Amino acid sequence: MVDLDLKWIRDRFPALSQEIDGQPVIFFDGPGGTQVPNSVINASADYLVKSNANAHGAFATSKRTDTLVVSARLAVADLLGCDVEEVVFGSNMTTLTFTISRAIGRELQPGDEIIVTKLDHYANVSPWYALSERGAVIRTVDINVEDCTLDMNHLKEQINERTRVVAVGYASNAVGTINDIAEIVKLARAVGAMVFVDAVHYVPHGPIDVRASDCDFLCCSAYKFFGPHVGVMYAKREHLTRLLPYKVQPAPEEIPSCWETGTQNFEGLAGTIAAIDYLAEIGHQLLPDVKNRRQALVAAMLGIKEYEKELSYKLVSGLLQISGLTLYGITNPSSFDWRTPTVGIRLAEHTPQTVAKTLGDRGIFTWNGNFYALGLTEKLGVESSGGLLRIGLTHYNTVEEIERLLTVINEI
Repeated sequence: MVDLDLKWIRDRFPALSQEIDGQPVIFFDGPGGTQVPNSVINASADYLVKSNANAHGAFATSKRTDTLVVSARLAVADLLGCDVEEVVFGSNMTTLTFTISRAIGRELQPGDEIIVTKLDHYANVSPWYALSERGAVIRTVDINVEDCTLDMNHLKEQINERTRVVAVGYASNAVGTINDIAEIVKLARAVGAMVFVDAVHYVPHGPIDVRASDCDFLCCSAYKFFGPHVGVMYAKREHLTRLLPYKVQPAPEEIPSCWETGTQNFEGLAGTIAAIDYLAEIGHQLLPDVKNRRQALVAAMLGIKEYEKELSYKLVSGLLQISGLTLYGITNPSSFDWRTPTVGIRLAEHTPQTVAKTLGDRGIFTWNGNFYALGLTEKLGVESSGGLLRIGLTHYNTVEEIERLLTVINEI
């Protein structure tokens, strides 16, 4: 197992000290939003105390805000492996996806095609379906039900010379499947299509390199990687320059600011920087000789990925031993490089909501429902009966917490 300093990590997260009926709370709700370290809380509060002002003013607090925005772009650029001019902020990933889909829609001709998948969160489905109003044809890629992986053969059949955009998730927020983004980009490039990646679920679990993947757009959310509610989008400079944003007339014309509608969440940006720096600190602990923040972040996320793979072994193997339990997704340990530590399950004779409530009453926090991955729950035939119970781990979780979860599920 990777030598993460779990005591140091857990001590950074004040929420982890909560108790219910004398039992420590276990946060297995990470895919819906992670907990945040003290440094994030302090950074947001410090901004509100010392720098709270709108941007581009001729006074000290406004100038500090301008500096903060630049620092936030630098931090995200280090996280994703891109240039600062390619970082766009917004209220959330969904809003940013609609922003780009509308802009791309201006270029589409009737009969142009867009590909989505049944594995995705609908934030990466509905914005593209909306373009059918402009005559776009939407094609949906199926999944392999036995392990909830994307049907790559079906994807190859769907891509053709009319394909303009392939919209795909980096990882499934419902069952943890990681998609082969590099291969998907290669297929799209062969027909001249752009690739839009929803990386919201993946970013807290592994390293991102948008240059290596060659994707055109990639969105994520800071509140899923230990920060506050801020939406983040990477877009290739060529697209930000060529596409026309929907903006108010006096707003900036230069990229990336012209893509950011309204006043940004500056205290959220302060917290986002702190979240990224927290991850970089883990990287410095794992590899003290790293030379910059980008290298530290890659080291951190590789270390986190390996640690979480060990957690996945413990969680999946334990769940598979429980009578009457169905686990959806990848269960073969040899394929765990292609899953995050997020699992979707159902327990015979119990609805996901009932199980979630029972666990919640014991201080174990999980999610139930479809998690906006509606195509997946419908394909699995569970949507009409309550969807799935989702157990989502992050690097601040422990083997001991998994053992407590397994004990309670066995009791149920």
